[in-house]
Amino acid sequence: MQQLLETAIKAAIDGGKAILKIYVTDFEVLSKDDASPLTQADKNANDIINRYLVDTKIPIISEENKQLAYEERKDWSRCWIVDPLDGTKEFVKRNGEFTVNIALVENGNPILGVIYVPVTKELYYTTADARNAMKATLVSEEEDTIESILNNAEIISPSEISVDENFVIKIVGSRSHLNDETKQFISEIEKNNTVEIVSKGSSLKFCLVAEGAAHIYPRYAPTMEWDTAAGQAICQAADVQVIDNETKTPLKYNKENLLNPYFLVKK
Repeated sequence: MQQLLETAIKAAIDGGKAILKIYVTDFEVLSKDDASPLTQADKNANDIINRYLVDTKIPIISEENKQLAYEERKDWSRCWIVDPLDGTKEFVKRNGEFTVNIALVENGNPILGVIYVPVTKELYYTTADARNAMKATLVSEEEDTIESILNNAEIISPSEISVDENFVIKIVGSRSHLNDETKQFISEIEKNNTVEIVSKGSSLKFCLVAEGAAHIYPRYAPTMEWDTAAGQAICQAADVQVIDNETKTPLKYNKENLLNPYFLVKK
C-alpha cells in the first residue's frame, strides 16, 4: 500500500505540472457531450497519470478514459478512480481552485486518496493504512522528493460543532452549484444556528471539512465517482463521513451507474 500511495502522489504531482503548463497559455476550451468543459490540460494530465497507474496492474476508471461497460468492471475487487483535472470550470475561470484526484477503491470503498492542488502546491492524502489524513505543501515540484514530502506532512482533523449559541457553523457551498435544495438545507440549519457559507471549487470542498476549515458539505447536485472518491478517502481517514442521503451509508464506487447520489459530508 505504501508503494501504491507513493505512485499515486507522484502521478498527481506530475499531472499537476502538466496542467500548469497549459494554465499559463491562451488555451482552447471545448465542450463534451454533456456540455461540461474540456481542455488540453485534462487530456495531458490524464495521459501522465495513466502512465503511472498502469504499472500497478490495477484497472483504472478515469473521467477522461473511455468508460468500460459494467460487465467488464463488476468483478474488479480493486480499481483506481481518477479525475485528472477536477474543477475544469475553475481552471477556465483561472481562480486556482482545481485539483488532481486519485483514489484506490477496494470492494466499493475508497481506501486510499490523493488530492493535489497545482496552483498552491498543496497535497492532501491518506496514509497507506488509511488511519490518518495528511497535508503537505510542496516547496518545489522539481526539488521535493517523496521522502521530503511525506516527512514534512502534518495530520489534519475536522472541527467539532459546538452547542454554544454563538457558535458559527461553516457550510461548504460550491462556486458553481448552489441550488434551491442546498439553500433549503442551509435555511433549516439557520433556524437554530448562525451559518457562514464557505465557497470552494472542486474536491477542495472535502478537504475543507477534513482539515476543520468547515463543518458540513451538503451536495444536492450531480457528481460522478471521480469527483468524490479521493475526497471521500481523505475524509474517512480524518474521521469524517460521506453519506448517501437516501441509504444513510457511505457512498459506494465502481457502481453500474457512475453517477453519485446526493450526499452529506460531516463529522
